[in-house]
Amino acid sequence: QADPKHEACAFSGEAIRLAGLLLRIFPGEPEIMGLLALMLLQISRREARFNGENDIVLLEDQDRSLWHRAGMEEGGKLLDTALARRAPGPYQIQAAIAALHAESVTTGQTDWPQIVALYQSLLRVEPSPVVALNQAVAVAMAEGPQQGLDIIEAIARDGFLEGYLHFHWARADLLRRLGRTEEARA
Repeated sequence: QADPKHEACAFSGEAIRLAGLLLRIFPGEPEIMGLLALMLLQISRREARFNGENDIVLLEDQDRSLWHRAGMEEGGKLLDTALARRAPGPYQIQAAIAALHAESVTTGQTDWPQIVALYQSLLRVEPSPVVALNQAVAVAMAEGPQQGLDIIEAIARDGFLEGYLHFHWARADLLRRLGRTEEARA
């Protein structure tokens, strides 16, 4: 039986290789730089995202010493170069969000208001219920769990994310943070 973690690593490595190839074919293209930066920043946190039982580790609980700093630096430099072109697109915005996480020593030191603003920008160029959910989580971190939950409840009324597991995780976590344990369990 194939190891899903090994397959994910191989897939990520191939995606990075292909994005690098695209960048060689289209040098200086800001969105390709943004895509590659995003992948480098995200894969740099891979080792801390799951525990020994392959359970997801929340960002605030991740052992940041497991983060691959060289990959984060490479992604950050590439993002800086892309942003200097002044043609921001969805990949660059997502990479900027990932870079803010990478720069933070702790979750509490993360520039959550800036992440909220970046998600607002992303919603303008690539509106989707998942982006709105991510922004709601950032709002919860910046302004408090009730503010984030209010946004999540509005998203829930549309029903688009009813089958999306991360939607239910985010809602349950905010309910837990508010001390509404029984609702969180449900």
